[in-house]
Amino acid sequence: MTRRTTASRRRSLAAVAGGASLALLLAACGDPDGEGGVAEPDDMGGDMESSIDCAAYDEFGDLEGTTVNIYTSIVEPEQQTQEDSYDAFEECTGVEVVYEGSREFEAQLLVRIQAGNAPDIAYLPQPGLLNTIVSDYPDAIVPAPDATVANVDEFFSETWKDYGTVDGTFYSAPLGANAKSFVWYSPSMFADAGYEVPQTWTEMLDLTETIASEQETLPWCVGVESGDATGWAGTDWIEDVVLRTAGPDVYEQWYTHEIPFNDPQIVEAFDAAGEILKNPDYVNAGLGGVDSIATTPWTDAGFPILDGNCWMHRAANFYQTQWPSGTEVSESGDVFAFYLPTDQTDVKPVLGGGEFVAAFDERPEVQAFQTYLSSADWANEKALATPEGGWVSANTGLDPANLQTEFDQLAYETISDEAAVVAFDASDLMPGEVGAGTFWTGIVNWVTGSSTQEVVDRIENSWP
Repeated sequence: MTRRTTASRRRSLAAVAGGASLALLLAACGDPDGEGGVAEPDDMGGDMESSIDCAAYDEFGDLEGTTVNIYTSIVEPEQQTQEDSYDAFEECTGVEVVYEGSREFEAQLLVRIQAGNAPDIAYLPQPGLLNTIVSDYPDAIVPAPDATVANVDEFFSETWKDYGTVDGTFYSAPLGANAKSFVWYSPSMFADAGYEVPQTWTEMLDLTETIASEQETLPWCVGVESGDATGWAGTDWIEDVVLRTAGPDVYEQWYTHEIPFNDPQIVEAFDAAGEILKNPDYVNAGLGGVDSIATTPWTDAGFPILDGNCWMHRAANFYQTQWPSGTEVSESGDVFAFYLPTDQTDVKPVLGGGEFVAAFDERPEVQAFQTYLSSADWANEKALATPEGGWVSANTGLDPANLQTEFDQLAYETISDEAAVVAFDASDLMPGEVGAGTFWTGIVNWVTGSSTQEVVDRIENSWP
């Protein structure tokens, strides 16, 4: 849990402004009405000075001396940029935001709610978890205030609003948006070996086989260990492949249970992913055998690329924040990523995800912060507060020029592409006992020896 004084907030804001002068100028150009909460340069010349325009926060009034507690699964290294993005809100409203990040969030949030110790606000990474809370603890969660609803109607698509809605009541506005359909690699290793970035799934499998036959290093490195959430990174693999082998329509039928979890089309997708994940000739480069997938932390699984001990690692845009300090993420740098390709010609599937802001109290300061997080002001503050990258948003008020890295720009372009069909993470949309339960454990069983049919049958039998 982190508490920050007003002085520390001011220092942090000055650091953000001083390190992002060009971005601040771009942000000012993207805010011609002057209504955003973005700092502007000092007209006196010399060093850039930070000043906060609090006009955008007048709607919240004076909330000096109040506190809002946040509980979330977003921990370091992303935690700091989250906290930095609250600086202007805290400075202008007087609210102290107390941040608590936990790797045991999914398991502990329901325990806290049941015990009557819910946080003021929680960032829910699964719409399925929102459904569970509304169903099991309807008196604990609070519908979003009108101001938040207005922001969401203005800055987000109806689909994103639907994810935060249960039985016609809107509870949770989107926070960040994840683009998960990426493969990380070393541009220099590819160039030195004469390998091209694959443009189709078939080309990627051919490249995988070529690397396996020509190189001493195995093609892929994979890890799904994540404490109480172990297995989730493997569900992303399956979901991406379902989108590519069965298509978006079947994908929706799968997570809504219009077809069973063990439908033959889902079995086919597991087996297609298994051509890579369960093949000892292809994984687990620099980490061990196939079994090591289950015990390798998802945070570290791509690191063998930096040592030349791995060629490819499939992971989301937010994996950018996991690379060790000093790693250059660019097409000419140490690592970069390419879109996970498909053989489909009619759609460009993109597996997406994100967090949703749920409130458990109606105090004015809680509603004010919930509304701020749904605004274009916050989306742009968050972009500017994330110099190392690894964050994008579906908020249409976000000026993409404020995104800080070459890869963030690529991620934004990918989810904004007119040809893209962005499908939300299926496990996050399934009932919690499946999506964050038997599907996670099923992945572990699958990579450690269980057959596809055994795994999908067991998950289907667990569906409530």
